[in-house]
Amino acid sequence: MTATPYLSSRPAPCAGVGIGWRHSHYAELLERQPALDFLEVHSENFFGAGGAALAVLMQARAQYPISLHGVGLSLGSAVGLDPWHLDQLARLVARVDPVRVSDHACFARGTLGAQTVHGADLLPIPFSDEALDVLCCHVQQVQDRLQRRFLVENLSAYVRWDSAVAQDWSETDFLSTLARRTGCGLLVDVNNIYVNARNAQLAGQAGDPVQACRDWLDALAPDVVGELHVAGHCHVQDAHGEIVIDDHGSRVSPAVWALHQHALARFGPVPTLVEWDTDVPALDVLLEEAATARQAAQAVQGTAEAVA
Repeated sequence: MTATPYLSSRPAPCAGVGIGWRHSHYAELLERQPALDFLEVHSENFFGAGGAALAVLMQARAQYPISLHGVGLSLGSAVGLDPWHLDQLARLVARVDPVRVSDHACFARGTLGAQTVHGADLLPIPFSDEALDVLCCHVQQVQDRLQRRFLVENLSAYVRWDSAVAQDWSETDFLSTLARRTGCGLLVDVNNIYVNARNAQLAGQAGDPVQACRDWLDALAPDVVGELHVAGHCHVQDAHGEIVIDDHGSRVSPAVWALHQHALARFGPVPTLVEWDTDVPALDVLLEEAATARQAAQAVQGTAEAVA
């Protein structure tokens, strides 16, 4: 597969910090207009042809750049993309003209009996040659339809494929090859990497999770990364065992902030998004997290300038 040339060229580096804009903060943010570089929304929440939701989004678009982040394309599904979903996304992109458009390296659609169904979850795909071909085909299909470069996010996963199915590639080589073949970018979710490393540690499959995450980040070429995500997670322990869940329901942990700074040093001035989707706090809490992300970017930039 040969990438379309205009899709494979990387935009000029753009440092910036944004927050995930959720319903509880719609009115307050529009009134206060805090200093943010962009807002990120879930694409599927604005698929209607009109109505209040889209009207509010366009109000925000007049004040801030918008990043569209999807959860429903199901890029890794062997049954193919949903034409209706892609139609709605293309219409929204044309209306909003976002700074970035993204979704996940996962599958959600499959067959049940004679019907195609959507699992309403982000399920992991095997890191196999066949799965890579499917993912590349679908990402290229999305880019051709949207006429722009698309970003694909790494997944936090709580189940895994049998090693006989999934071991053609490491995750980083799999994603890097996807970017090289299609010209897409990667949305690196630092919290997802850490959650996976912590769960591997709890399962006795890995040592130091922070070092495992640094190695993961260092395995990616800097020029394929277009955005970073940070978020909170929770540690659950009950009679069934222990697990770390990427719930986006708390402040970013110190370990993830440290990895975020490592990522900035590795990838350069790429935008950072602070996600918070459950137990959404006061807007000021998100703005404090955004300020922490901005300070990290400034510190890395200052170090780079001192070295130069």
